[in-house]
Amino acid sequence: MIEVGAVSRIRIVGIGCHPGQLTAEAREAIAACDYVIAADKGSGDGPDDPLLALRRAVCADLGVELVAVPDPPRDRDDPADYDGAVLDWHDARAAAYGSLIASRPGTVGFLVWGDPAFYDSTIRVVDRLDLPYDVLPGVSALSLLAARHRIVLHEVGRPVLVTTGRRLHGEVAAGHDNLVVMLDGGLQAASLPGAWDIWWGANLGSPHEELVAGRLGDVVDDVRAARRRAKDADGWVMDTYLLRRR
Repeated sequence: MIEVGAVSRIRIVGIGCHPGQLTAEAREAIAACDYVIAADKGSGDGPDDPLLALRRAVCADLGVELVAVPDPPRDRDDPADYDGAVLDWHDARAAAYGSLIASRPGTVGFLVWGDPAFYDSTIRVVDRLDLPYDVLPGVSALSLLAARHRIVLHEVGRPVLVTTGRRLHGEVAAGHDNLVVMLDGGLQAASLPGAWDIWWGANLGSPHEELVAGRLGDVVDDVRAARRRAKDADGWVMDTYLLRRR
């Protein structure tokens, strides 16, 4: 735990899915920070990871120092206790960030890709520091997906479930038939039984964004090819899709 007086505050800022999507509110908040903390997920013996490089570009444009902190290791190979592994990772991140903040008082920024509300750990990690903080929203991948495909994510009067690829089959088995899926590098939808429509997008908002839509069985190979193109072009890939049972 850090003494509250040691830091003015922490600002968690959603930066959208591309630097061009920074809101005026986000730009003002970042520019007022003394420095920004960002996790470095690189190998340590090569260049920055691509998303860290994009955060560096945002900070450089606004004249704010970015301090990269090596990201603690995490068991990503389907651990037996998935939730426990994630909690341990959050604790390790909080310890690393807390140590830095204790040595550098000031207003500290964390830049969250997309919006902090969706499948991002920053709020949970910062909450462990027991310091005052606020959260500024950003343009989310969900909003961009709907806009790019010119769709509404839910049907009239019906719900939409937001989930991950890891949970997709279980959610479908539970009866959900209108789902937004994130964090699905393996395209779990490809093995679903039944007839589905898909609206898919990768690296949304970037110059190399990819979009595919249609009957799942007809376009699954197109999705895989588009995902490869996005990763080859940007060095990283983040994809999101809406899946709806026919």
